[in-house]
Amino acid sequence: MPDLASLDRNDPRTLPLCTPESRVYLLIAAILASSLGFIDGSIVAIALPAMRMSLGATLIEAQWISNAYMLTLSALILVGGAAGDRFGLARVFGGGIALFVLASMACAFAPTAGFLIGARAVQGLGAAFMVPGSLALISRAYPREERSRAIGIWAASAAVTSALGPIIGGLVLTFGGPDVWRWIFAVNLPLGLLALYFLFTKIAQDPGQPERGLDIPGGITAVLGLGLLALSLSGAEHGDTVSRGAVAIGVVGLLTLLLFLRIEARSPHPMMPLTLFQNVGFSAANIVAFGIYFAFSAILMYLPMVVVGGWGESEITTSAAYAPLSIFIALLSGFAGKLAGRIGPTPLLVAGSLVLATGYGALALVIPTLNFWGAVLPAMCLQGIGMGLVVAPLSSAVMGSVAPYATGTASGINNAVTRMASLIAVAIMGSIVAIGYGAADGPATFGEIMRDPGHTAATNAAFIKVAWGASGVCLLSAIVALIGGRAAARRKP
Repeated sequence: MPDLASLDRNDPRTLPLCTPESRVYLLIAAILASSLGFIDGSIVAIALPAMRMSLGATLIEAQWISNAYMLTLSALILVGGAAGDRFGLARVFGGGIALFVLASMACAFAPTAGFLIGARAVQGLGAAFMVPGSLALISRAYPREERSRAIGIWAASAAVTSALGPIIGGLVLTFGGPDVWRWIFAVNLPLGLLALYFLFTKIAQDPGQPERGLDIPGGITAVLGLGLLALSLSGAEHGDTVSRGAVAIGVVGLLTLLLFLRIEARSPHPMMPLTLFQNVGFSAANIVAFGIYFAFSAILMYLPMVVVGGWGESEITTSAAYAPLSIFIALLSGFAGKLAGRIGPTPLLVAGSLVLATGYGALALVIPTLNFWGAVLPAMCLQGIGMGLVVAPLSSAVMGSVAPYATGTASGINNAVTRMASLIAVAIMGSIVAIGYGAADGPATFGEIMRDPGHTAATNAAFIKVAWGASGVCLLSAIVALIGGRAAARRKP
């Protein structure tokens, strides 16, 4: 065992976080922390109809129960990663877990929809400092020759969590009482406490890098700009068009995002270095990622509202729609990653995007049948195949388009882009389903649990617009992938 005290303390990057015997405990802490985010993200969409009924929440409030979390996470995740370098990886990672758990308990006891939205925003803030630290913790704890195996265990655990989370949540929601959704958040307490115990009892040292800067102005303007833009896009409720006030809020949001870009161009420590986007391959890959995850998030957000709220199916049945995603991503990602290494990522990105476009189009066509098992689930299998084809090649396209010293920053930006796509998708598609539901003369609001033929028909009509929109976005992503891949290939020496 190496003598920790004998290492060069002048370079914090050379210091291991723990002894070799303690590495497995930090791996468990990283897995538990990742599980918090995966479980929370996948089950909340299924639980939203029950939350709305329990709290009397409107459609817009339901959107913000999801988006409040995604807003702070997407806008601050890059700041969270830099903070780990600046103040100490374990300290920031542990602080993120603690804040996430405390906010989860506030969610569990939320008396109103507004309170829940505020708690979800704080939960996203905690996740912004927790999520980047999970993989970084493994990288710092394990030597290079053991790192790949540890990351593989972590990734496999994440896949299992993603698959089991909605199923377990669906069971609990189906057979529990009207307020059982609160346990979705309460379960984070024991998981978080166990992660913190392993983290702080096994860490030997946690050096920071005081010379590293934090882009606080960039983080603040990103939150404000994205928040205002999302608020304006989700400004329609039951049959209303988007108001002038929502347009004005959107304009202010866009101006704030322009200010963010100006700050990033001048900051000595930018959270999003704009010079990376001069690379056509990097820019194209992130545009494709935005489009694919925009469509992916829109479907996963609003499909449960259709199946539970409009059709009257149980949450456990609805959770089965998530199964093809986990299965096909697990089966195809390794193959797609190896194939991308041989032929390049572009053909797989184009093919995967076209499969996704086909799947979402098929979903739009079969929704009126009200046939979950025989029609909706097969269409979701196409979504799983498409995502299985693009997840690994997207990472290859991003990582392969930048210099080796910039891969960490590039990965962080891509991570933030996919979460921003989710934020914008939930917001803009929320207005689309609200307007579509009203145009179909729905008797209540989209996603509300009601047994009424008119409600079912209007819910279907509204969601069909979302499905066709997702299909169109994926078709555009295929075009961008093809054009961007060819342009990047021409620029290579």
